[in-house]
Amino acid sequence: MGISRDSRHKRSHTGAKRAQYRKKRKFELGRQPANTKLGQKRIHPVRVRGGNLKFRALRLDSGNFSWGSEAVARKTRVIGVVYNASNNELVRTNTLVKGAVVHIDATPFRQWFEAHYGQPLGHRKAKKEGAVLSEELNKKRSRNVQRKLDGRKEGAKIDPLLDDQFLTGRLFAILSSRPGQSGR
Repeated sequence: MGISRDSRHKRSHTGAKRAQYRKKRKFELGRQPANTKLGQKRIHPVRVRGGNLKFRALRLDSGNFSWGSEAVARKTRVIGVVYNASNNELVRTNTLVKGAVVHIDATPFRQWFEAHYGQPLGHRKAKKEGAVLSEELNKKRSRNVQRKLDGRKEGAKIDPLLDDQFLTGRLFAILSSRPGQSGR
């Protein structure tokens, strides 16, 4: 039968049935949805109108996510779908679509924050004041680098709710791309 995007097969606005005066055309075709799932990356190229290519992501396990307020993007692993405004079925089946809220791995963003600001993030509060959190944060730095880090300390404030997410090692993120169209 084929999926068709034409409106000739629909009834008119008054409810009258339309007469079929031509067959289906290539430019009216529709394709089945990608229903991108969580799993090892699988992307199929699809030849579309004008000879262009779309990339149909059938399975994805990671993506490039942006931390808007810090203006930094990192590639990280997608852990699972948490919420979808349009359909709970998409949450249960771990289907990736635009606008889906997902859990992602916080490690790349935590590493960037600690390197950029020289402050710990996503660690439990140390019991003793002298406790060493990590060698990376306490290593000896040149005067120039230390001056840079001291200058950045002012902007290193982070929302307590986001800090709680870093403690769990998972961040909430929203997909802004369309995996079935761009393959990302």
